[in-house]
Amino acid sequence: MLAPVSNRPAHALIDLPLLMLAYRSGIFPMADARDDPEVFWVEPKRRGILPLDGFHCARSLARVLKRGTFTVTCDEAFADVLAACAAPRAESPDTWINQRIAATYIALHAAGHAHSLECWQTGADGQRRLVGGLYGVGFDRVFCGESMFSRVSDASKVALAWLVAALRAGGYRLLDCQFLTDHLGSLGAVEISQKRYLELLRAAQSPESPHAGVDQRGASGVGAASGAAGTGAGSADAAEEALALPEAFGALLAAAKSAGFSSSPGNFIAQSFTQTS
Repeated sequence: MLAPVSNRPAHALIDLPLLMLAYRSGIFPMADARDDPEVFWVEPKRRGILPLDGFHCARSLARVLKRGTFTVTCDEAFADVLAACAAPRAESPDTWINQRIAATYIALHAAGHAHSLECWQTGADGQRRLVGGLYGVGFDRVFCGESMFSRVSDASKVALAWLVAALRAGGYRLLDCQFLTDHLGSLGAVEISQKRYLELLRAAQSPESPHAGVDQRGASGVGAASGAAGTGAGSADAAEEALALPEAFGALLAAAKSAGFSSSPGNFIAQSFTQTS
């Protein structure tokens, strides 16, 4: 964990251009606790990533996808997803998402750099309820997953499966998970060194991107080489920028429709993982 982002009040946003430079440099912000006003820059020695051609879709998850247990959307309820990710949980009563981080990422979403996937279920009363989802930050051919939540079994797994499928459809090269957990490991995530992560990050960024390929290590506490590409499938050429996640999500739905799965895109996604596993 590096130096504090600043000593500004809890309600003050993190500077958005600085935040994006940090992501391009392999660094991200966290707080020690929900009620702690401080925010720190973090650069892990070991990094979790999920190779886009290595997602592990268990048979049980494939069945859930094929049944269409959840309705999945993109960027329909970003603030709600973030709030759910920040809420206390039985296994983790505290959170690293404090008020300042939450407000900053809502602003980053409004600027078009942060996105969410939502999983919904319709109850017996006909009301649609948010039961799972995830959010993260996207740029060039990189998506940095920040957090996910699940209120019913398999909802976060389904959200992640849709994310991987959308990133593949949109030409991404690197899905950053920040830290490897047993849950992510069961879905195909692996742990690599920060040095290797920076190499992948640099390869996944467009040469024309701001700060791409620049080593800023040590500058204002944010440094590390920017750039990068990751492991995994992706349709974009090295010189092309991937689609933003909402457009990649749309491309995934269009591909499912073209293949005859317009009414069951989850079935299309499950089959795509079977073909690449």
